[in-house]
Amino acid sequence: MKLFHIASDEDIKMGETTDVYFRRTRQILEAKGLHRKSVVAEVTCNGLPAGWPWGVLCGIEEVARLFEGRKVNVYSMPEGTIFTPMDARGFRVPVIIIEGSYGEFCELETPMLGFACHSSGVATMAARFRKIVGNKTLIGFGIRRVHPALSPMIDRASYIGGFDGVSSLAGARAIGKEPMGTMPHALIIAFGDQVKAWKSFDEVISEEIPRIALVDTYFDEKIESIMAAEALGKKLFGVRLDTPGSRRGDFATLIREVRWELDVRGYHHVRIFVSGGINDENVKELSEAGADGFGIGTSLSNAPTVDFAMDIVEMDGRPVAKRGKLGGKKRVWRCDKCLADLVLPWRESRPTCPKCGETCSEVLHPLIENGKLVSALPSVDKIRERVLNQLKKLPSL
Repeated sequence: MKLFHIASDEDIKMGETTDVYFRRTRQILEAKGLHRKSVVAEVTCNGLPAGWPWGVLCGIEEVARLFEGRKVNVYSMPEGTIFTPMDARGFRVPVIIIEGSYGEFCELETPMLGFACHSSGVATMAARFRKIVGNKTLIGFGIRRVHPALSPMIDRASYIGGFDGVSSLAGARAIGKEPMGTMPHALIIAFGDQVKAWKSFDEVISEEIPRIALVDTYFDEKIESIMAAEALGKKLFGVRLDTPGSRRGDFATLIREVRWELDVRGYHHVRIFVSGGINDENVKELSEAGADGFGIGTSLSNAPTVDFAMDIVEMDGRPVAKRGKLGGKKRVWRCDKCLADLVLPWRESRPTCPKCGETCSEVLHPLIENGKLVSALPSVDKIRERVLNQLKKLPSL
């Protein structure tokens, strides 16, 4: 008996998390001797949520593990690639291509899309925050808003998208980092006194952990920030404002007031961290008001998913496609200078960028060949570095 409602690795690998119509399709094809037909399928999206201009491809390591052992070939953009739904000419951009007997992988379409859609949405939201706030600190606080079984995936995607760290223990292990966080209101309430709680934190917790005092439990945020600075002095690394929306008023003005009151007393070293209700629409204002770091929760972990779909585009070497899709196996070429993509039929030669004239490079690379992993799976740090380098080439949000 399972304690929690989650699928096991074996359930996912064996297609037990698929939609039933794929299992029925396989049964019909096998009964009619069609399950060995060779097909090429591609993964694309028609558009991105909320009018996003670009997305971050994530979940490719899990996609590789899903298809490993199946007699298929898989090509993919590297994990952490920033993509657009359409290329420079308005054609859909494939981010993954799968080729092989359809009966070999039809039941894996659903979990494959689940891996890519969900984690790409989180990674994209994380990258949007990073692009907006520049080098300021970003910590993922969102795991309490999702099923706990997903916390490692959420935190991994957050880090890949550009966050500095995550709060969860399991998520931090997934990225090979130490968890990051401050303190809960419960600690202060347990002592019944802010100063006693802050000083006890300082006395008990390792010196390697930054002293960031939560300053909105009982009194005005300005008052508690001053109290924390006077109590801990140079040991105080920062204060965190987690003010509930019902008591917040103008959050940007509150940040400015706290900054002023700390500075006027000589506590210029104390940084201001904010959390609670922060999203990619209000974070710019809070950053400009003087916030030095952000704990991002619901807007990150509940980021809209990227609506990828898989479609068969070739069968037995012949182009095929349903309405609204383009038949034939394709290559995606990218200009490294401006990140513009160009989608061309598989056999066409290397093009130059239609925007800046630079020579393009292929962006879909072999991932699985006849069931064997043929591409090294990079570390999360390498993937994150790829994202950050591409973000530098994109215009401000």
